[in-house]
Amino acid sequence: MASDSSFDVVSKVDRQEVDNALNQAEKEIAQRYDFKGVGASIEWSGETTVVIKANSEERVTAVLDVFQSKLIKRGVSLKVLESSEPKASGKEYRMESEIKEGLSQEIAKKIGKIIRDEGPKGVKSQITGEEMRVSSKNRDDLQEVIALLKGADLDVALQFVNYR
Repeated sequence: MASDSSFDVVSKVDRQEVDNALNQAEKEIAQRYDFKGVGASIEWSGETTVVIKANSEERVTAVLDVFQSKLIKRGVSLKVLESSEPKASGKEYRMESEIKEGLSQEIAKKIGKIIRDEGPKGVKSQITGEEMRVSSKNRDDLQEVIALLKGADLDVALQFVNYR
């Protein structure tokens, strides 16, 4: 009897690529003429939070745009970045952006529902922690599920790993 083929659906971020994008954004902000004298900066605050500071709301969003363009160039999906609104803090404006990782229970259930409703018959999905295992007897069905999930409009960046 043939064994099941499977793969895992995960949402992970390459921390090194995010760090490189942040460093590139920092260099560009330091060199650009329109950021001179506005106190614009971008830096890590803890493990998963990026803090952006400047003297006006427009400058804070401009720094965020620079950071997002650097993330895109490095192949990091913008779905991993969750930014708050700019807040006034004394004479400067601050914005915090959170780097999201892992599948929440709610997203995993949504993915399971998509697989059950629209996926091929005989495909099973199982939630384990922050990832989801999808298995089937037929490898073509798994390819179909991957294509289905890539086309789905979800709020997270999905990767498909451990395909066997």
